[in-house]
Amino acid sequence: MADGSQDGRSVRRLEDARFLLGRGRYVEDIDAGAALRGYVLRSPHAHALIKQIDVASAAGLAGVHLVATSADLAADGLGPLPCMAAVTPLIVPPRPALAVDRVRHVGDPVAFVVADSVEAAREAAELIEVNYESLPAVVDGKAALTKGAPALWDQAPGNLAFHLQKGDHTAVAQAMRNAAHVVTVEMMNNRVIVVPIEPRAGIARYDAATGVMDLELTGQGLHGIRRQLAEFVFKVPPERIHLSAPDVGGGFGMKNFLYPEWVLLLWAARKLGRPVRWIADRAEEFVSGAQGRDIDASAKLALDATGRILALDVVMVANLGAYLSGNGPGASAIAASTAHGGVYDIPAIAVDVRGAFTNTVPVDAYRGAGKPEANYITERAIEAAARELGRDPADLRRQNLIASFPHKTAMGMAIDSGGFVANLDAAVVRADMKGFEARRAAAKARGRLRGIGVGCFLETSRGAPNEGAEVRFEPDGTVIIALGTESNGQGHETSFAQIASQHLGLPIGAFRYVQADTRQVKSGAGHGGARSMHMGGAALVKAMDAALAKARRLAAHLLQASGDNLDYRQGRFAVRETDRAIDLPTLARSAQDPANLPDGMAPGLGEHVLNITDVFTFPSGCHVAEVEIDPETGVCELLRYTAVDDYGRLINPMLTEGQVQGGVTQGIGQAMTEHTVYDPGSGQLLSGSLMDYALPRADDLPSFDIDLVERPTAANPLGVKGSGQAGCIAAPQTVMAAILDALRPAGVEALDMPATPERIWRALAARL
Repeated sequence: MADGSQDGRSVRRLEDARFLLGRGRYVEDIDAGAALRGYVLRSPHAHALIKQIDVASAAGLAGVHLVATSADLAADGLGPLPCMAAVTPLIVPPRPALAVDRVRHVGDPVAFVVADSVEAAREAAELIEVNYESLPAVVDGKAALTKGAPALWDQAPGNLAFHLQKGDHTAVAQAMRNAAHVVTVEMMNNRVIVVPIEPRAGIARYDAATGVMDLELTGQGLHGIRRQLAEFVFKVPPERIHLSAPDVGGGFGMKNFLYPEWVLLLWAARKLGRPVRWIADRAEEFVSGAQGRDIDASAKLALDATGRILALDVVMVANLGAYLSGNGPGASAIAASTAHGGVYDIPAIAVDVRGAFTNTVPVDAYRGAGKPEANYITERAIEAAARELGRDPADLRRQNLIASFPHKTAMGMAIDSGGFVANLDAAVVRADMKGFEARRAAAKARGRLRGIGVGCFLETSRGAPNEGAEVRFEPDGTVIIALGTESNGQGHETSFAQIASQHLGLPIGAFRYVQADTRQVKSGAGHGGARSMHMGGAALVKAMDAALAKARRLAAHLLQASGDNLDYRQGRFAVRETDRAIDLPTLARSAQDPANLPDGMAPGLGEHVLNITDVFTFPSGCHVAEVEIDPETGVCELLRYTAVDDYGRLINPMLTEGQVQGGVTQGIGQAMTEHTVYDPGSGQLLSGSLMDYALPRADDLPSFDIDLVERPTAANPLGVKGSGQAGCIAAPQTVMAAILDALRPAGVEALDMPATPERIWRALAARL
């Protein structure tokens, strides 16, 4: 990797000290005094009418304070959970916090019980009598859109949430007619269950004197969640709701959204005037937390006689689940469209995407959010083209890579910089692809099938536009940096402090990072879209520049000098060619006294800046995977994994490599082990626990060989491009290319993720 240890960039995470010493503060660690406990009664059916609910026995149980159904929420005027995705036209059926008249997926919330203990709440929930009338269910996106499929919503005929077309369909059709070769490939981007180490949890309180509802939650993007709660659900001014998150044990996108449980907790705390706590168990998360991916796609790739790509035609069906989650359609309808075509110079691209309602858990943004799906389609198509044309897959890619910048893609993205050809060439050498055939021959002698695969990726990094940051100076010399981007394990306490330390010339220990609190942070759009450094870091730089400008004015006043005659180094303003100087902490203290200030200057040096920008950055790279398969059992071993990636300027190379390793691991999991299975008849989730859903483990992984190449971008003052999602964008197609390369000599030409031993064995057995 790019080693920044010599210049002090690869600083070990400051936050790790408290985590390793058991001093992390998660929702379950918070002492909420005499908090009551909430429990959600969930539907055991994937699709059913609710004919009657009898809560009398449950409400009469000792220790029970509240048993709520949808009628109770409606009586208090609560609105449904909104979908904020900027997709038009879009059909958005109501999503109440508790099901009204019908349940639409296993795990759909039906009633909420609040009691003195979890045990009492659970016992009461078991006493609730619900009379269900079962209905036919549909769990597959394409099947849901066929004539005669079970209908989920009257508002959505044919279960269609949206149908969008993007790109130049006329140009693509013309290219297809004129092409020397047209390659067609069909693929399934399998649904994944998001399994952060910490499940969702929350503690709600209500202050009757102020009317403020308070929620501590395992959430991210808190300003957005607060807006939805205030504007759409409770219909109160935003200042009447306060959200905060302590340490959050992972999220990968699923904790960015408003959930029914957040509504139920706040409503119950207000209703009872008591704190109410809820913590999901793992089984509950499997049937209620947002899931990811689930896109059925077909692609046609047109090429001329030399192998130059002329056009890409993509048709996708996105399974959105039973309800539209907060940004549910955004991944397939918006984010994916920015990344179609990947790193290749494709003159014309056309995309047709439909969103389907099914009797499954709602789908929303999962690490990469549409970009992994789009890159997977492009890479699988070009891999198929290479095999059909008899070309080396790396050579065909090299021929079609974008080689000059700036470059505007067929989907309208303006790529300012990159080294796509150099990334590919470096990865091929680093992975020793020239020596592969000898390794394959040795494996064959042992009765094994060996394969190697190349995959490129392009991330379109931005997430939500605009971001805020604030710098505040405390009396004890501490500098608070408050940002609207939020960490759930990425190392923001370290990396943002590094930026501030370098920019202000103060020791890294002088800074305290503040996030995820709607009182302490004025604005923010959270993390997601690999936006934290790109958007938040740029906002922080601008806030520090604004604070320094104010500090320079005050220093000039106190030192009786012109501001232009001051130098700023290592946290001190000094008058040139004199011994007069003043440091930043002293200036910050002086700024609190109006008597020290020049005319027209307000007290304090702190500044808040809203960085208004919608500019994308473009992380990119090339990965190579090498696998070996036992044809007798179908077991596939991932032997080597090489990555050459460009994330612009690296703030902390060690943390960046950690992000890449985590993302690659999740991508490998989707490619090889993770399989969300719903029974097509009943709609029951068959992979409903970690006994049935296989997360990748350490012994599934090789030692990663990752090389980070710094090519700074001019799109933001830090030159960063974003690294949080790239690994899981690149890994699925790379691993699948290697597996198919191993299987092709045995006659297997197609295989969908996940490439489990059973699937591989069946594919091989079918060729015998």
